[in-house]
Amino acid sequence: MHPFKSQKPLSLWLSEYAVSHQNPTNKRIHYICVPIIFLTIVALLYHISTYLLAVVTIGVLWFYVRLSLSSFIAMLAFYGLCLGVAVFAPVGIWFWVEVFVVAWIGQFVGHKVEGAKPSFFEDLQFLLIGPLWVAFALFGKTPARQS
Repeated sequence: MHPFKSQKPLSLWLSEYAVSHQNPTNKRIHYICVPIIFLTIVALLYHISTYLLAVVTIGVLWFYVRLSLSSFIAMLAFYGLCLGVAVFAPVGIWFWVEVFVVAWIGQFVGHKVEGAKPSFFEDLQFLLIGPLWVAFALFGKTPARQS
């Protein structure tokens, strides 16, 4: 196992994630809820402990850099945006908890519409692939489902 390279290529991660994200309604829900969930996690960690936030951030960004440089850059930029919102938004921790819960409800509604269980039920790493899938989809780079 090479510590600087993911064992699974990015294209495979994205195509496996896409399998349970084919329905247009589910996709739209994910395009909204996944970034919100990422934001709320950054905000919650910021409000709980900046040290914990730093440790989690290093781990998450390490995951992305092992996938590809473009993944790392995209998620670093998004993380920076989320951190800025978390620091400067005039709301407290309970606001972020409520938004987190509502966004997750949205995710599960989307999967009910899709008729497929969430990818992270198979592998928790898909919780980090979801935000990347959304980011790449916004730039037209999400691969179609592979048969």
